[in-house]
Amino acid sequence: MKLVIGLGNPGADYRGTRHNSGFSVVELLAKRHGLHFVRDRESKSALAEGSISGQDILFQMPLTYMNLSGEAVSYIVRKRQIALSKLLVVVDDAALPFGRLRFRAEGSAGGHNGLKSIEACLQTMSYARLRVGIGDPGGEDLADYVLSPFTPEERDALPELYEHAAKAVELWIQEGITSVMNQID
Repeated sequence: MKLVIGLGNPGADYRGTRHNSGFSVVELLAKRHGLHFVRDRESKSALAEGSISGQDILFQMPLTYMNLSGEAVSYIVRKRQIALSKLLVVVDDAALPFGRLRFRAEGSAGGHNGLKSIEACLQTMSYARLRVGIGDPGGEDLADYVLSPFTPEERDALPELYEHAAKAVELWIQEGITSVMNQID
């Protein structure tokens, strides 16, 4: 089974913010493949399970706040005995220009609190991540920026961005990390 985690913050106040780009991508994927999220109190997550291209898939949206995402992720990894090579985290990245994607097999948190939490709980940086560029905050406070909604121009471009990210995840599911890293970036 492969585990695809979308990072974000729970609740209506955060819907549509830059920090919830990971949620948006996995929600799009689940919808596209006819999968439905169910709240799972034990894992503090919303989970959607099914099959894509013959691969068993589990989508996870931790319902903890971003800086506690690792608790929910590590619980599922342990409970479902998911190998780190079959784990992918989809996350926003303010260091990337808006609309740019970056796929990596492993790496540092790069200042992202959700990734820091996952690394602390899993005690490793060796898992794949798809970073979705949300643009640079310029002089704005980073926390305020990532929790803000997209501009109207960015909102118009979001369907294409999330579609591109969803296709990258599907490629990872079908062909693995090397193939997707050669085609995305």
